[in-house]
Amino acid sequence: MNTPAHLLLGAAAFARPARGRILWAAVLGSLLPDLSLYVLAGVSLYVLGIPAQVVFNQLYFSEAWQTVFAIDNSIILWGVALVVGVWRGWQVLTVAASAGLLHLAMDFLLHAGDGRPQFWPITDWVFHSPVSYWDSAHHALWVAPVSLAVCAGAFAVLWQRGLSVSGKLFFAALLAAELWVARQWFLFF
Repeated sequence: MNTPAHLLLGAAAFARPARGRILWAAVLGSLLPDLSLYVLAGVSLYVLGIPAQVVFNQLYFSEAWQTVFAIDNSIILWGVALVVGVWRGWQVLTVAASAGLLHLAMDFLLHAGDGRPQFWPITDWVFHSPVSYWDSAHHALWVAPVSLAVCAGAFAVLWQRGLSVSGKLFFAALLAAELWVARQWFLFF
């Protein structure tokens, strides 16, 4: 799934109430598994001036980048965070870890050929789903409309929970970004 979809779903699933620290814990937990990609790609593209083809066809699949992705996409590490959060009664950590695990579950199901090691440090094995959220060769034309409908539903759930005006604008922008990105995948892939 695209990052905006993860943020919408994580917040709808775990931000109760949909405000304050709990809302932002759900958003942060939903974002963290993708954050390293944005940092690595952003620095490579805009600071170092590396061409996009090199960044996404070579660096993305390099051992160094895959190691970083293995750490922040580890179901094991996120599971430990959830256990610690529940054990210690730390609601913010529990919500963030739950949202991160939801993100990883969606990625597990929707990454065909571009998945990340999900069970690091135990193994570097990667599940390659037969279904992709972006690649039409792996059913993305069926997945995208379902994903968009789920995102719209998540937005409706958040709206009904009494988001602040700024929260409504933030999640509306995420929904708009998800629609735009899905359109781009259809046009290019």
